[in-house]
Amino acid sequence: MKQLFGESFYIGVALNSRQVGSSDPKIQSIIKENFNSLSPENGLKWERIHPKPDQYNFEFGDRYVALGEEMNAFTIGHTLIWHQQVPSWVFYDENNQPIAKQELLASMENHISTVVGRYKSKIQGWDVVNEAIEEDGSFRQSSWYKIAGKDFIIKAFEFAQRADPNAELYYNDYNVWKASKRKGILEMAKDLKSKGIRIDGIGMQGHYQLNSPSLEEIEQGIIDIHHAGFKVMITELDVDVLPRPSSAIGADLNQNFRNSEEYNPYIDGLPSEIESQLAQRYAAIFKLFEKHKDKISRVTFWGLHDGSSWLNNFPVRGRMNYPLLFDRKLNPKTSVISEISDVFH
Repeated sequence: MKQLFGESFYIGVALNSRQVGSSDPKIQSIIKENFNSLSPENGLKWERIHPKPDQYNFEFGDRYVALGEEMNAFTIGHTLIWHQQVPSWVFYDENNQPIAKQELLASMENHISTVVGRYKSKIQGWDVVNEAIEEDGSFRQSSWYKIAGKDFIIKAFEFAQRADPNAELYYNDYNVWKASKRKGILEMAKDLKSKGIRIDGIGMQGHYQLNSPSLEEIEQGIIDIHHAGFKVMITELDVDVLPRPSSAIGADLNQNFRNSEEYNPYIDGLPSEIESQLAQRYAAIFKLFEKHKDKISRVTFWGLHDGSSWLNNFPVRGRMNYPLLFDRKLNPKTSVISEISDVFH
């Protein structure tokens, strides 16, 4: 994959802790032969790396960064500030009351300066703020926002730039193909730039389905971000092949539905006709990305193989999903990869 798209953009993969430290030669070869950019799936999120006020856990981060250096990969830090996977002590005191704004920002500064500072010059790009905008373009009413308002975004980028002036700094979100959400994101990003705050790019999470969103909607997002003066990266690419409740669009982890035969139809394997649809969908998506390679700096798959995909549990827990290029046995889906390759022939 990295050779196929080497002239166009980085091809990345999100890795979990087992994969980063794996001694399995097959896993190692898949990572090193196909990808030239790495993202951490959960290992650098606040609850993992900074579980207590006076405790940091750098075991995963150090191994992850070492792998990136070994591969000479463009290594991503994900994510510094998010409303999920944050310990409660960050927002609440011992009486379960919200802490003061200045206390929250001081805690944020400590976290960012410590984590970004440790990996200065080793991590080339950071998802500084993740998923802070709602579908209608308004600010998400997270604990960050309720305590600090939009200053939490401003300060997060300020602290990250100070900790590593040479790292690229990104805002990352899902459903950026939606015009209303994208408008809010771009207004926020342009407001930061007007204040002299550096924000280099906007990550469009690529959590797609077989028939949604349309290529035109994805394309308009790429064009609008580029025209607004920001780098574009496709940060979390996968294609959900399973039916899902109509209300479950995007990647809001608060949504979860009970497992059923209706939403888990392929427990014995993916039918050939569905794999053919998956291949055609990926080929069409990559044809679009190749068309806009002057605007896109990176495309990152969210997971190494089907068995490790988050889509086995979202938005319905315990499903058998097939959203990636490698199957549960770590074999490449040759029909899918062949269709993608044909984009260049």
